Amino acid sequence: MALDPKSGDRERLQRPGLRVGAVVSRFHEDLTGAMLRSAEAELHLSGMEEDALHVVWAPGAFELPLIARRLARRKDIDAVMCFGLVLTGETTHDHWVSMGATQGIQLAMMETGKPILFGVLTCQTLDQAKARALPTSEGGTEDKGREVARAAVASLIALDECDHQPNTKPRMGF
Repeated sequence: MALDPKSGDRERLQRPGLRVGAVVSRFHEDLTGAMLRSAEAELHLSGMEEDALHVVWAPGAFELPLIARRLARRKDIDAVMCFGLVLTGETTHDHWVSMGATQGIQLAMMETGKPILFGVLTCQTLDQAKARALPTSEGGTEDKGREVARAAVASLIALDECDHQPNTKPRMGF
């Protein structure tokens, strides 16, 4: 998910009754946990009740899709956020882990019909990851946890519009 530089300036979307799952990789837990905390704070500001976040910890980024799909299949979950970190290493292992996580999360989203948000950082260095994962109050520059939470709310509102939009006549011509 790309950073929207204007997201801090936009009006915060509201969706009362929001019920969200989060799958968080224990690998680099200091950073994935920071993203989770930031996302949770943002979701509360968007209308999520105190007990409406269901968090499940995963061993690493590769396991995120399976656990996210299981959470998304629950009737009491509206959207799922996935948080992980894959750092470039000496081999191509990082490529395969991040590709598996990316494709798996996308497939799980399509299978369940629920938003499953991609908060998996793929960075070359730990400093890059810290800049993206940490809220600005903790020295970060991008606050991806907040961005993922905002995308979850926006996706649910868009899906609500799809379900409740009145029928209109199709436009003729191109």
